[in-house]
Amino acid sequence: MQKLLDYIEKYETIIIHRHIRPDPDALGSQAGLAFLIKDNFPGKRVLMVGEEVESLRFLSQMDDVKDDDYEGALVIVCDTANQERVSDQRFKNGAVLLKIDHHPNNDPYGDWLWVNTEASSVSEMITSLYENHPELTLSAEAARVLYAGIVGDTGRFLFSSTTPRTHRFTARLLEKEINPQELNDHMDNMSLSLARLQGKILQTFEMLEGGTGVVRLPRTLLDEYGLTAQEASTLVNSFANVEGLKAWVFFIEERNQIRVRLRSKGPIINKIAEAYNGGGHPMASGATAYNWETCEQLVKDLQKACLNA
Repeated sequence: MQKLLDYIEKYETIIIHRHIRPDPDALGSQAGLAFLIKDNFPGKRVLMVGEEVESLRFLSQMDDVKDDDYEGALVIVCDTANQERVSDQRFKNGAVLLKIDHHPNNDPYGDWLWVNTEASSVSEMITSLYENHPELTLSAEAARVLYAGIVGDTGRFLFSSTTPRTHRFTARLLEKEINPQELNDHMDNMSLSLARLQGKILQTFEMLEGGTGVVRLPRTLLDEYGLTAQEASTLVNSFANVEGLKAWVFFIEERNQIRVRLRSKGPIINKIAEAYNGGGHPMASGATAYNWETCEQLVKDLQKACLNA
């Protein structure tokens, strides 16, 4: 942690990236670190970069970052295991590159790495930076986005990644007088179209022998409901509480590829994801397929893992 602060102290321009198709932890850790730096190093120029997601604009909005901004800059990538998943590939253009992550470190890119696979989220890691350095201050703005990131990646503290440390850090964030109900309301907010699609998924998802769940969402279906792949992907846990379910896969067709989201209650799934252009955590991973035949092979691999669990 001190090494990270030393890097921040050294550079005047700091540009923070995160992964494509961001979730609350990606944005929470990115913005939380940005606000933390601004709170404690007011002379620094801190920029956030990546594609915008309308449903998560309540957390933070990105800056207009020019190519010239990278000259002599410190670049930090949050919550991104693999280089190809970094949002905005200019992340390599700075003077120094740092990686802060909690996924398995299969792609150890960067000049310096802080990877903690035992952390519930990168937002928790950024909070630990504040917690372990009493000289640092933390604004309510920073606490708000870090809290959202922890809540998002722990499934509201229901996932096995939640630890006593997670709760201690969350309690520290709540001391900043943030409004957790308002944040949860934002995170729970669902359009009528998305609610209709959720109903269809609950009626039609496939349950295979061994406890394997399968959902296929072709583009024609998304167009019918007027939804994007990003919006539809938020429904990945919509049937997670079905009795007998061990692991499940969501296939969401985009223009040139099929997004794959994998979740598990026991079988290890990140190795399956790695075989299909992806990766992630043992119980929550993502991958990419380019035709439905590949998807069907992935289903067979997932079912085999469930049957052997």
